[in-house]
Amino acid sequence: MEKVVTAILGGGQGSRLWPLTRDRAKPAVPVGGKFRLIDIPISNSLFAGIDRIYVITQFNSTSLHRHIAQTYRFDAFSSGFVNILAAELTTERQDWFQGTADAVRHTLPRLIEANPPEVLILSGDQLYLMDITEFVKTHRQRGADLTIAVKPVSREEAPGLGILHLDPSGRVVNFVEKPKEAEQLDALALDEQTQAALGFPAPPGSYLASMGIYVFRPEVLKELLIGSTTVDFGREVIPQALSSYKVYAFPHNKYWADIGTIPSFHQANLDLTLPLPPLNLYDPEFRIYTHPRFLPGTKVTECFVQCSILSEGSILSGSRVTDSIIGIRAAVRAGSIVERSVIMGASFWENDGTSEVAIGIGRDCHIRNAIVDFDSRIGDGSKLINAGGIQEADADNYCIREGIIVVPKNAVIPPGTVI
Repeated sequence: MEKVVTAILGGGQGSRLWPLTRDRAKPAVPVGGKFRLIDIPISNSLFAGIDRIYVITQFNSTSLHRHIAQTYRFDAFSSGFVNILAAELTTERQDWFQGTADAVRHTLPRLIEANPPEVLILSGDQLYLMDITEFVKTHRQRGADLTIAVKPVSREEAPGLGILHLDPSGRVVNFVEKPKEAEQLDALALDEQTQAALGFPAPPGSYLASMGIYVFRPEVLKELLIGSTTVDFGREVIPQALSSYKVYAFPHNKYWADIGTIPSFHQANLDLTLPLPPLNLYDPEFRIYTHPRFLPGTKVTECFVQCSILSEGSILSGSRVTDSIIGIRAAVRAGSIVERSVIMGASFWENDGTSEVAIGIGRDCHIRNAIVDFDSRIGDGSKLINAGGIQEADADNYCIREGIIVVPKNAVIPPGTVI
């Protein structure tokens, strides 16, 4: 496993996650109170003993680069690394990456220069824990050219994913990227053959979806990409590979979330606050690594807290917090109520009284179904509850996406504001 190389796709512009991606790349978006999305694929690789990791980036990557540089430092006795492969203009290349396959094509010489037995390709904007060792082991045992991690999904989810069919041996025989037509969806529903190849029961009416996680034999990856104009794995590379290469599926029946939209991001975070969360971040055998900040513990004074995660360095005073995530160095002041919200926290502490609107959540505020990004300031008496049930809105210091209020990084909500 130590010879396998991981390539993590840093993602595109992340427009559906705006404004969380206004100032950062998708993989740099904070999640779970103290982590970044990029920590998930890196930790999955490290858990499998794979420590030669490349992160391919392009948009708004400064904070992502900083986080990786500060977090993943290997000692002098290790050959491991987490290196950035940033898009760059050269005499041979005069444009940016056009898609997932295009990004891998133009970084492929670096990925395979050490002759790895496999190249593992992961996405930088998903939330999951997977036994990568078993994934690669199964790929080898089958003599596969390409293995795709797959998961059953509902009909509602299927149009946003790559949907496939298997033969009884687990080999992929059909693949359609983001099917939209009802007839297409009807034809792709799980049949008895694909269900038998899964190895575990799937709910009736399910579809088998690609998770965007692949293991390639390097020579096959090279043959599929070099000299080709394909730009996307799902739309082009995988369908083309089916006729000429041995493409297999690796079924995954545990939690997996594609963090592509504001609602999916909001719900994935709230899922972590459940008494028995679908993604167990408390498993001592499977740790998620992140930047060590050396912060003091959370300070809670006369508060009511239920089904919530409170991150280190946060200060809660006389407040009520339910079904929410309170991030690092966050401040929630007296009389405030936070419900079903993600408060990302702050990059520094600020003494009350030094600013007209203090960083964090002010006094007597009510925050519900909201995401408050880093270093934002919510003035005293503000009500961010979307009482009118507005689905979409844009303003200078906030936006609403599918009913969820999002306060961007460094935004200021004046005292007494009602949204």
